[in-house]
Amino acid sequence: MKNFLVVTEHPVERVLRVLVGLGLLSFVFVGPKTAWGWIGILPLLTGFTGLCPLYTLLGISTRPKKAPA
Repeated sequence: MKNFLVVTEHPVERVLRVLVGLGLLSFVFVGPKTAWGWIGILPLLTGFTGLCPLYTLLGISTRPKKAPA
């Protein structure tokens, strides 16, 4: 449980998730105006925080490893 709040996303992936989230949310207000756009909140939140619960459960991390000192 201590590894639950560890950032698991690469910075580029975080930016892409924020952009996808904003794109999906735009479907709620412009364009087809469908409620499915609210799904965009999930990639938006994971992109802002860098925490992906699914990555944590599966033991995946796309974050670059730190070089040994």
